[in-house]
This record gives sequence, C-alpha cells and structure tokens, in this order.
Amino acid sequence: MKILRIMLIFVPISILGEFLHWAPTLMFALSALAIVPLAGLMGEATEEISFYSGPKVGGFLNATFGNATELIIAFFALRAGLFEVVKASIAGSVIGNILLVLGLSMVFGGIKYKTQQFNRSVVDNSASMLLFAVIGLTIPAIFTHTLDPALLNTKYEGLSVIVAVIMFIIYILSLFFSFFTHRDIYSIDHSQESEPKWSMKKAIGVLIGATVFIAFESEFLVSAVEPMTTTLGLSEFFVGIILIPIIGNAAEHSTAIVMAVKNKMDVAVEIAIGSSLQIILFVTPVLIFLSLLFTPMSIVFNEFELIALIFSVLIANRVATDGESNWMEGVQLVAVYLIIAVAFFVL
Repeated sequence: MKILRIMLIFVPISILGEFLHWAPTLMFALSALAIVPLAGLMGEATEEISFYSGPKVGGFLNATFGNATELIIAFFALRAGLFEVVKASIAGSVIGNILLVLGLSMVFGGIKYKTQQFNRSVVDNSASMLLFAVIGLTIPAIFTHTLDPALLNTKYEGLSVIVAVIMFIIYILSLFFSFFTHRDIYSIDHSQESEPKWSMKKAIGVLIGATVFIAFESEFLVSAVEPMTTTLGLSEFFVGIILIPIIGNAAEHSTAIVMAVKNKMDVAVEIAIGSSLQIILFVTPVLIFLSLLFTPMSIVFNEFELIALIFSVLIANRVATDGESNWMEGVQLVAVYLIIAVAFFVL
C-alpha cells in the first residue's frame, strides 16, 4: 500500500532522534510509526517468497513471520524486565485480533455486502483450538490462588515452562494438520493471484532488512516505554494491552479489512483468529523459553486479562457457528473492544 511506503520516512527520522536523544514520548511515537510500514514490508516479502517456494513453504513462512514484529518487540521488553508489558501485549494481541480486527472486517465488508460467507469448518476448528489455548493460559493463573505464595517462585517457573512446551508442541502439530494431513480443508483459491512483483533475491533481502530495522525500532520503542508512561500518566499495562498490539499488527490488520472488502471473508476471519492462535501457541512459548536466558517469566495473567481473553474467545466461537457475518455483528465486536480498552485505560 502506498501509505505504508510513505511512512518509511519515519525510520531514518527515528534513528536520527535516537542519536540526538529526543524526548522519550516523541521517540515512542516515531518508532511506533516506523514499525508499521516495516511490518507491512515483512509481510509483503513473505508473500513474494511464497510465489517461488510453493504453498507449503509459503504457508510456513506466513505462519512464522505473521507475528514476528510482536515477537521482536516483546523480546526487547522481556530483556528490559518489562514482564507486565509483555504479558499484557500477549493478551492484547488476542483480544485485538478477535474483537477489533474481526469486527472492523465485518463492518467494512458488511457495508459493501449484505451478508458474507466463510468456511465454517476451518474457522470452527481454529476457534476450538483457540479455546483450548486460552484454557492453557488460565490454568497457571488458577494455581496462583491455590499454592502457598512462598512456593510460587520455586514451583511455578517449572509449571510455566511445561505449559509452554505443551503449547509449542500443539502449534507444530497444528501446522502438520493444516499443511499435510488436512490441507484440502485449508486450500485457498489462487486463480486470481498475479505473478510475483519481486525477484527471489529482492524478497529475501527486503525480509532480512525489514527484520533488522524492526529490531532497532523495537529497542527504541521499549526503551521509551517507562519514561513515556510517566510523562503522559499512562500505565505500562495499558501500553502493553492496547498500544503495542495495534502497533505490531497494524499492517496485518489492514490486510484483513481489505480482504473483507473484496468479499474474501475466509481470509479475513482466518487472519484474525489464526493470528490469535499463533500468539498463544507460538509467540508465548517462545517468549517463555527466551526469558530463561534472562529472568524467567511466568505466564500468570491477572483477572482482568483472563476475563477479557475468555469472553473474546467465546465470541470467536459464537461467530464460527453460522459461517456468515454482517456489519451489525462487526459493530458489536468493535463496541466490546472499545469498552475493554476504556476499562484498561482507567485501571
């Protein structure tokens, strides 16, 4: 998209600002604006590579790099010890994808088309898997209320790692399920797709370059979180659950809406629910494993996050039951997201 190309100007501006030690609030805004087009380039490069590598490898790359931006941002937050920001960003990504992205897709698609259809079996399978994943996240939180607080530091770290390992294994099995044993269910019609616009070398170069710059911008963003929140009076919790997920997934979110407007609701719904699934089953375990290199991070979410996650997933399962959508359903989803966002803002 042309607007993403224009936004690349924020990359050199943010780098200049880092060297000149500009105000943290300004640096947070500049790095956020720089990450959005870089994430878009990463997604575009992955799509171009899939033309050459074939659908299997392309699908794996899309699954792997779909949430790479958020993973990179979370890694730097993890290294800085901002565990609450990391966990809030995980919850916020799932909530944002299911409520905001899916809701806006239904609104914009529903304005153009009275009713839109999508593959009920695929979405139902993904939504069921998402429900399982959220259950996996809630069980450790329940243990925090049953164990002696003195034992949490010694026993709970092991529980977090075990849960992370199980989730990661389920993620690998889900890839095998969708790309091999049941790939006919997940098949996508490529008949209207155009030829690749980039060469293989260019696509790989853009992918590597975008990843490197996202790493730099993520470090700028994370280093500005604490002073920025102090200056503006925001909580790190709100930054993690609302702002960072929107920044990391902005390009992917716009893709889902564009697909819905083109009446490709299958793709839009799968982006929203599939991305949430990747966050829980792939990004979260990887962050738990990476935290072992620094200070081990638990995956205990607070009560507000858990309630929001559970209700979001229940809504996703409800949407999957009839295999169709309209703009009013989208308005309802966006309204729920706004209510949750306001509640987290005043916490």
